[in-house]
Amino acid sequence: MEAGGGDAELGGGLGDADGDLAAIGDQEFFQHVDALRGKTPPMSKRLLIVAHAPSENTLSLRGAVERGALSETGIDVRVVAPLQAGPDDVLAAQAVILGTTENLGYMSGALKDFFDRSYNPLLEKTQGLPAALYIRAGSDGTGTRRGVETILTGLRWRLVQEPLLCKGPWQPAFVEQCEELGAAMAAGLAAGIF
Repeated sequence: MEAGGGDAELGGGLGDADGDLAAIGDQEFFQHVDALRGKTPPMSKRLLIVAHAPSENTLSLRGAVERGALSETGIDVRVVAPLQAGPDDVLAAQAVILGTTENLGYMSGALKDFFDRSYNPLLEKTQGLPAALYIRAGSDGTGTRRGVETILTGLRWRLVQEPLLCKGPWQPAFVEQCEELGAAMAAGLAAGIF
């Protein structure tokens, strides 16, 4: 924008309209500017996928969840590994899909680390957040499920469907089930069901 150019009507009023815009991200800033210009973009909803994928098979599952979620238009899908994900990622999302392996009857250390770093910052800010869970379990997955559900109960997140347990020996059907999970979550979010 040139100094003194055609956007003078935006002038100093930008900072006054919604408080300090310096504290918001680029996307929100430009949406605000477009709204002031009368070009309000459609608001997309963000679906966050936080999934531990330490193997080829678990990468296939995470990719299937993402593919399914991307099948719904109007949904911004963001995939973040648990060790890189944090509270800000969750606060920017309207729904979350969690994925983990079963490790010694519990969730992966990576997903546990995500919860350890995020739990307190999210505790009073994300109540009712729609969530889904898939577990790749070599055994039965019940300890893993119980561990994650206990944390989600504490956060007061809302599981919108029964956790998907991909248990026992590897089956190609797990990929299809995970893709359906991603698609269902995105469709529900887009339709405003949750």
